[in-house]
Amino acid sequence: MPRNVLIEAHAIMLKQGTGIATYARNVTSAASGLGHNVELLIGLEQKIDRQEALLAEVELYDVEMKGPQRLRDLSRAVSWTIGFPGGIGTQTVPNPRIVLDPKTGSPIERRHPTIGALRLWENAFLHFNRFGRRLKILTSRQTDLFHVTRPTPAYVKGAANIYTIHDIVPLRLPYTTLDNKRYYFKSIQEIIKKADHIITVSDHTKHDIQEFFDIEEDRITTTWQSVAVPDYIISMSDADIARDIENRYGLVFQEYFLFLGAVEPKKNISRMVEAYVASGVAKPLVLVGGLGWQYDRDLEIMDDELFRSWRFDGSHIRVERRVQRLPYVPQATLFALIRGARAVILPSLYEGFGLPILEAMQLGTPVITSTASSLPEVAGDAAVLVDPYRIDSIRDAIRTIDADADLRSALIARGHKRAEFFSPERHEERLRAVYSKYIG
Repeated sequence: MPRNVLIEAHAIMLKQGTGIATYARNVTSAASGLGHNVELLIGLEQKIDRQEALLAEVELYDVEMKGPQRLRDLSRAVSWTIGFPGGIGTQTVPNPRIVLDPKTGSPIERRHPTIGALRLWENAFLHFNRFGRRLKILTSRQTDLFHVTRPTPAYVKGAANIYTIHDIVPLRLPYTTLDNKRYYFKSIQEIIKKADHIITVSDHTKHDIQEFFDIEEDRITTTWQSVAVPDYIISMSDADIARDIENRYGLVFQEYFLFLGAVEPKKNISRMVEAYVASGVAKPLVLVGGLGWQYDRDLEIMDDELFRSWRFDGSHIRVERRVQRLPYVPQATLFALIRGARAVILPSLYEGFGLPILEAMQLGTPVITSTASSLPEVAGDAAVLVDPYRIDSIRDAIRTIDADADLRSALIARGHKRAEFFSPERHEERLRAVYSKYIG
């Protein structure tokens, strides 16, 4: 019997997206596949003007700060002082009709009804700091299950409230994040205490949560993640992929190493770059990802003159860099870059899951990753594992995978098989097992 499922999915509104955005899309797809009536919840920067529906649609995608700053500061001060003791209301978000998708030039398509709550993440934070309780979300329709795809202290009364916790990095590696650790700990503690169920994306995260917090075994489940790589990317020939990455980035097919992720401490970028230099491998190292936080040291290393050289192509002298960073690339191009790489390197100090590993395995690209946190759990026998704290371990792995074609072929074959465990179909079945406890 179809039930009404509300999914907190604000991350999908972010321009560059995140792993959580991918997760929110996957959960939405899985819940729909289970036959439920799915509605999405996002955060709004300002209330929707019901009298001007077209303008409201435009303003939803406006990147500028909304409203006079003084009024916004006053609103925050009031929220900080009194919170939202009666809960926070929601509004129906207009169905896209006139705003063009920057990827396609066609009107933006939203497949599921969507409601919005004013500054959802921020107001949940302010309310929790005032009362030490979750923020009540007021919805206009009966909600049978509310799935929060990131640990936001919010709930829907009368619904089964399920929360996904991807990791507890701020508690495990507090020196690598700028999170308010007291708020983070207390809010997670309250969420776990009041939730009907907790979902994690790896057994490692599940065990971390059980170590830090008091939770019964039957109230926490690992569903892992999934990635659905578009069929057209998989079906493209090597020649087409090679032509694409050569034209866009001047890279040669399978003649570069690739790192995917934001520039932030847990990604272990400085050690990776130092290991790459020590390996003596001539193929470039390409890093794809925006700036996170505490990135000055990593940028300094990447910008070192050591990695700059010049090449005369017959008519011009061109600057080349052995270590290159691409701040942002569209998803389709990202998949092409993964397919075209000699190997993907992810030597993180901590990951709740590690989506780049799964993406590389699905696309037939060998992987080097670390022995830390959930990464061995995801990689299985389909990657070269390194000690992320030892430069020589990362160095030797780069040398080995670069020189050994048989190893690369074996890793590709194992990767395809390993990726089957994380297929969208298996993720849907795992989600069904959790949902069925509460909505049949």
